[in-house]
Amino acid sequence: GLPTPQDILKFIASSPSPVGKREIAKAFGLHGADKIALKALLRDMMNDGQMEIGAGRTFHRGGGLPKVTVLRVIDVADGTFATPDRWDAGTIPPKVRVVERGKQAALGLGDRVLARIEETGRPAAGGSDGGGSGYRAHVMKLLPKSSEFVLGILREEVREHRGGKERAWRLVPVDKRARSDLAVSDIGEAKAGDLVLAEPHGRPPRQFAKVIEILGDPFAPKSFSLIAIHAKGIPHRFPDGALSEADKAAHFPLGDREDLRHLPILTIDPADARDHDDAVWAEAQDDGGWNAVVAIADVSWFVQPGSALDREAYKRGNSVYFPDRVVPMLPEALSADACSLVAGVDRGVLACHLVIAADGTLSSSRFSRAVIRCAANIAYEEAQGAIDGRIPSPYTETILKPLWGAWSALARAREKRHPLELDLPERRVILDEAGKIASIAIRERLDAHRLIEDYMIAANVAAAKALEAKRTPCMYRVHEPPGREKLIALKDYVATFDIEFALGQVIRPETFNHLLERIGDRPERPQIMEQVLRTQTQAYYSPDNRGHFGLALGSYGHFTSPIRRYSDLVVHRALVRAYKLGEGGLSDEESAKMVATGEHISLTERRAMEAERDTIDRYVAAFLSTRVGEILPTRITGTAKFGFFATVEGIGGDGLVPVSTLGAERFVFDETTKILEGIETGTSFSPGMRLDLRLAEANPITGGLRFELPDAAPGDQRPYHNRKDRARPKRGGPPKGIRSGRNRR
Repeated sequence: GLPTPQDILKFIASSPSPVGKREIAKAFGLHGADKIALKALLRDMMNDGQMEIGAGRTFHRGGGLPKVTVLRVIDVADGTFATPDRWDAGTIPPKVRVVERGKQAALGLGDRVLARIEETGRPAAGGSDGGGSGYRAHVMKLLPKSSEFVLGILREEVREHRGGKERAWRLVPVDKRARSDLAVSDIGEAKAGDLVLAEPHGRPPRQFAKVIEILGDPFAPKSFSLIAIHAKGIPHRFPDGALSEADKAAHFPLGDREDLRHLPILTIDPADARDHDDAVWAEAQDDGGWNAVVAIADVSWFVQPGSALDREAYKRGNSVYFPDRVVPMLPEALSADACSLVAGVDRGVLACHLVIAADGTLSSSRFSRAVIRCAANIAYEEAQGAIDGRIPSPYTETILKPLWGAWSALARAREKRHPLELDLPERRVILDEAGKIASIAIRERLDAHRLIEDYMIAANVAAAKALEAKRTPCMYRVHEPPGREKLIALKDYVATFDIEFALGQVIRPETFNHLLERIGDRPERPQIMEQVLRTQTQAYYSPDNRGHFGLALGSYGHFTSPIRRYSDLVVHRALVRAYKLGEGGLSDEESAKMVATGEHISLTERRAMEAERDTIDRYVAAFLSTRVGEILPTRITGTAKFGFFATVEGIGGDGLVPVSTLGAERFVFDETTKILEGIETGTSFSPGMRLDLRLAEANPITGGLRFELPDAAPGDQRPYHNRKDRARPKRGGPPKGIRSGRNRR
């Protein structure tokens, strides 16, 4: 008969080699109809998060590692440890002990290896595996490094010995994950304190580095984004061939196009927008519906498939935005000029013509290559002020009010879909003229933002459905429903606030909306909203349509930002090919590698997100570095057995409070409730708890913060244990200045 999920998981765990569907069927003697039922069972197990699929369509348990995978070495100081080279689970990646054989050369920091994974049943020392079991890795093959250079700060050391004093140089990596520094054999023209790129040579214990590029003062304004660019390996210099092609392409004639220059169309963007790639227009129909046009820069006209320009855009995958600069996907001759929909200038676009019914549904759509001339480029704040009557504008009656009218219909349709509604604040770093932080503020959310979002969503849906109608490959934006393990974690978490979350129901976006509605304005709303966000899967690009859970849409493809996203350029080319709109259509070669393209641009998107987040963290650390020693209002963002993380209210930045600084009392961590609790006083720390902490350290180079309790006193520390290891003794009172976390929730 058909095996149970537990039988399958046990078989996968016990097998010494990778396991696919064929191996499972053979192991349990399945034939004919049973194989069909097995396929459905395996799909259900993956949907529930019990199991994941890896390379070669082999399976491994959910949240775990495949039998064979690629690892990257992160620590060689006290044993060799590595993490997965790719980790998409949305949790902390496992830390794996690497078993090195005597005949093999010693591994160095940053080395990549193909390894066979063995579960040990206990976490690796000093790290978590994200799933409760530890791993050992047996190296099969040394792979080329993903990054050949190390970015770090040059440090001078003076060593004394019998013959006198000796100067030595060390490189301190800026990557927080690096656990050790490197000896430097050649500093070139660099000096102590410089931010440098160095090339590592040799292997431990005889590994050293040679400085190959001096990047300057790491604390200077605008250095923080430069650190992220180099640390993440983001391409930021265009090759001469791509620049030459861009300069030539910028002067291409626009060709034969539908003339839409009579439409009063405009762009609405952030006030500091560096490019304008979408313009909108709408007018009312007699039947209560609306005609609308979403015009998008026709990048496919200028960037031909297979060209040097195209290869560089593919390599970058997307533009990367920092507080002080942008690393564009396309050279400025296109991104800021020929493709930017500047007011008063003829521009080529791929236009999405929408007919919107009175209830907001899309009655019909079509696509054309067109030429437009924007009436204006205005900011969100200006558009909102004009529609509210606070700012006089010549566009209020003729352009903005019709746009708002059509949007009211789109908004009604959106409400009927019940997409996921998470109103999480977004930090905005504001720099002064010298490039230093003037302030850190929460970005204001206006109806003008929602208006543009809904027009873009409507065009993205129309593009995906248009390609489906022509049976042409589409690069979908996929957001799958959350797996069962994450839902169980959310259920356990909200139960600590006496809130029920039923798992028996069909999980839809509105399920989470209803949960947040029940919470109302309770103080814990922000942290529960963050937990709901963590429950969601990470969106990605793929030609395999699995729908967009968060937006409650069955078909969704990115179409509206081809200047800054390669995914949108692929969709444009597919539309050009499907509807015979001229040159620059999707080639047969591109069609054949859509899966690989989707995987690549999903990775470059995550790389950009990490770089942008790390840069913000560095700016925040620099902003707070003048306040070290001060008592600051914070909120706990996460807990673990080794301590808890907190963020400064209204500013951001995560910092650790190590459990070793909480005094001599033993603390235990409850994995289910996420509470770190003292076994003697009952003092507890939990996510969302607000408390005052002293800022002990702020490192602008790594972006790291460290906090401590205001009245922290040093003392002998005893080992901490998991709560299940011992009974809780009778509680005393909490230390002075700290109240029980449960009483503060």
